[in-house]
Amino acid sequence: MKKFFKGAVCGFLNGFFGSGGGVAAVPILEKEGCSANEAHATSVAVIFVLSLVTAAFYGLSGNLDFKTAWNYIPFGLLGALCGAFFLKKIQAVWLKRIFGGIVSVAAVRMFLA
Repeated sequence: MKKFFKGAVCGFLNGFFGSGGGVAAVPILEKEGCSANEAHATSVAVIFVLSLVTAAFYGLSGNLDFKTAWNYIPFGLLGALCGAFFLKKIQAVWLKRIFGGIVSVAAVRMFLA
């Protein structure tokens, strides 16, 4: 039942915020026993599937602008490759600090918007 709840939280956040499920998935995976690097990498696989479902739902409901999305996808792919490369090279303590900092900045920006 715990995995159902945890998965549902990640899915809800992903659908509600648009890929926000990774914010919940990383700490959940770390508590499940994954190292920081494994949790970040594994969350990408989880969020990939959730994002496909979310994008399909948004697309079918007419809320997805494919033209705009395609303007960002090539650069996003480049960024993803760079991120995956550096994930292998960064120490877990720095990965946690960077992730925490990004989440904190995003939270402040959303709170002030």
